[in-house]
Amino acid sequence: MTESKIYDLIILGAGPAGISAAIYAARGMIECLLLEKMTTGGQLNLTQDIENYPGYLTVKGFELIEKFQEQLNKHNIPVKQFQEVQSINLTDTIKTVTTIEQIYKAKTIIISTGANPKKLNITGEKEYTGRGVSYCAVCDGAFFKDKDICVIGGGNSAAEEGLYLTRFARSVTIIHRRDQLRASRLYQQKLFQHPKLHFLWDTIPLEIQGDEKGVKNIVVKNVKTNDISNYNISGVFPYVGTTPNTDHFKDQIELDDRGYLLCKEDMSTSIPGVFGAGDVRNTPLRQIVVSASDGAIAATSAIKYLDAIQEETTSTV
Repeated sequence: MTESKIYDLIILGAGPAGISAAIYAARGMIECLLLEKMTTGGQLNLTQDIENYPGYLTVKGFELIEKFQEQLNKHNIPVKQFQEVQSINLTDTIKTVTTIEQIYKAKTIIISTGANPKKLNITGEKEYTGRGVSYCAVCDGAFFKDKDICVIGGGNSAAEEGLYLTRFARSVTIIHRRDQLRASRLYQQKLFQHPKLHFLWDTIPLEIQGDEKGVKNIVVKNVKTNDISNYNISGVFPYVGTTPNTDHFKDQIELDDRGYLLCKEDMSTSIPGVFGAGDVRNTPLRQIVVSASDGAIAATSAIKYLDAIQEETTSTV
């Protein structure tokens, strides 16, 4: 079914970037539609404690989503959830977004589709996903009460999730391919002081092993000595980076060599009327506050673009 209405703006993704964009668009008096393939909040739905968002000493992910939702409701912004994009045409003057239920049209688009966790691509990872391999500590941490588990990675995500998992696990081993973490100093201080946390430096995973009940063992290799070791663990949580959700439009728009949207400082992309925001773009920092800022800039730029084409249309009449 094709919706006859042509929106001023369609925002793809209802995470912090998309929600922020929608709020700014509504305040700019343009008609926008927010499409989300899952539920409102994006990655916030998988985030437990947030300690670096302005205005909150500590806030739960779901609590921040509730505050965002209040603002969306205040401005009567339509949000359509579970609208997974099947195809999209960004290059025409009127953009078309086809989801599993409907075809939507708009004069401008903001892409805030986020990014997904990268896979380790090792033997056993796929086989034991959901049976000991998890990419969400908040979702699955409670299943590993009093068990020995490991986290793969050395950035802020690995640090945050490793700390969270200590609430349940007997021990958490962080496996990192380098001899020092990339996580912030604040995270490192917490990690090194925690009695449940242990570290395997200069180490990469080779294989995840188990049985019909789930993960039992991980095989690792020291990249300096080439020694191979086995560790008895019940859970593996990989946090080795993200992959941007750009598959549906990667052949239409300019991306960087890792697949992220290339955006200018005003969040404009290589296609007129199309803007990017949040984790899906080529940003130096993927944080909630950055995504919210991106959304504000993208919406403001979309409003300016709409004003410009309106003026052009008026002047030619």
